[in-house]
Amino acid sequence: MRLLPAFLLAATAVYAAAPRQPNIVFIFSDDHAYQAISAYGESRKLLQSPNIDRIAKNGIRFDRAVVPNSICGPSRATVLTGKYNHLNGFPNNSNSRFDGSQMTFPKLLQKAGYQTAMIGKWHLGSDPTGFDFWQILPGQGAYYNPPMIKNGEQIKVSGYVTDIITDVSLEWLKQRDKSKPFLLMSQHKAPHREWLPALRHLNADKDRVYPEPETLFDDYSGRGIAERDQDMTIAKTMHERDLKLAPPNQLTPEQRKEWDAYYEPRNAKFRAANLQGKDLVRWKYQRYMHDYLATLRAVDESVGRILDYIEREGLAENTVIMYASDQGFYLGEHGWFDKRWIFEESLRTPLLVQWKGVTKPGTVNKDLVSNLDFAETFLDAAGVAIPAEMQGRSLVPILRGQRPADWRTSFYYQYYEWPAPHHVRPHYGVVTDRYKLVRFYGTSDEYWELFDREKDPHELKSVYDDPGYAKTKAELEKELARLRKELKVPDVVPAHWLGNQGRGGGKKGKQGRQEQK
Repeated sequence: MRLLPAFLLAATAVYAAAPRQPNIVFIFSDDHAYQAISAYGESRKLLQSPNIDRIAKNGIRFDRAVVPNSICGPSRATVLTGKYNHLNGFPNNSNSRFDGSQMTFPKLLQKAGYQTAMIGKWHLGSDPTGFDFWQILPGQGAYYNPPMIKNGEQIKVSGYVTDIITDVSLEWLKQRDKSKPFLLMSQHKAPHREWLPALRHLNADKDRVYPEPETLFDDYSGRGIAERDQDMTIAKTMHERDLKLAPPNQLTPEQRKEWDAYYEPRNAKFRAANLQGKDLVRWKYQRYMHDYLATLRAVDESVGRILDYIEREGLAENTVIMYASDQGFYLGEHGWFDKRWIFEESLRTPLLVQWKGVTKPGTVNKDLVSNLDFAETFLDAAGVAIPAEMQGRSLVPILRGQRPADWRTSFYYQYYEWPAPHHVRPHYGVVTDRYKLVRFYGTSDEYWELFDREKDPHELKSVYDDPGYAKTKAELEKELARLRKELKVPDVVPAHWLGNQGRGGGKKGKQGRQEQK
């Protein structure tokens, strides 16, 4: 028998050992707080999410997944490009438009033979590129009977948006070319403001009284003007539609009848009570929790439907399934809703990954990871080269249980949008497992804060001026400078990156090219 040359033997061995290109299912929600996923075991136990929990049970739960800019569009641009917003050109929601000609991971997977589909919330201004099929919501989208855009054609769909996105996702999976690997990005509008539930889930909680967060009545002492001067409190910022004291516009007469049957008796009782002060805040918090969590019930059902299909079709053994949100969200902590801040509830996103045969079921990971790493992870899993311009790192070694020795121990964050819609001052900073060093910039009252999460887990007191933290502060300032240089962060922020600058800023609207040195 003739022996093969050594180089052919080596090539054959490599080929035989290489795994098949896995399918990739990326399920993305909008503003889903990790506090509202039961797999995270949060103390308030706000919601049972059995289907989302299945991904954690069969795979890995990341407890320290963070985002580089806690706002919808910029987060989505980071997922696609694996780059910070100062490089991918999408720093804010107000006036950014995604440049679809730039490199994205779906384009690279498509070039490598993947079928690609984008379904649901896009929110990037331009049309999707790099997808064989796309059906998206225009702008923020509507919860009931939403207009959609299907491969460039405007259509109108009847039903509830989460169910529709799931139906379209499943239909695409069924009709795909089964000889090729696939990427499905199934992206929900829910639970974005105004938190409109599927009608079947009204009163699913049986008028439960939800536990309040410890900081619901935070007075923002111990911190600077940024925390005091925002406009995102449950007490003052929520309007009638947020609180369902006025119905949404998109309901059909039949839907409106079901809506009114639930909300109107409760609204009448509220109006008669004439609540004031903390009692009024407590009522608003309870209404907020009912609506936000009820909206998530359909998301959990959606995840279950997709998981069931993958398992039923025998795809689970060769499919990477990732569930994440575009950022975290405040569920009453510090008296807030919304996101934007470098602070924990906003910075952290839920991240759960299942990859059977690769990731050990029930794993919990506390490494500092990010949506900046998603593109690199999907490319690495598919055996596609990761472009040098990407700024994150593949999570594949961690998914395999092999944490790289040089994994990051610090992370850079930067938020731009100012002053509308929530009057959260632009800021940037460095995050470690214990500390956060933050600089508020772009206004007339620029200043620094430092938080020690080990001693102050709720981030209630800045220790920036505490002499006992002088060494820590100096080390973090040095690390922040290193990260800004490594990540090619410009020293000057163009005025238009701040988005809504010049509208509603008043004397604090010192806009223009803001020095960040």
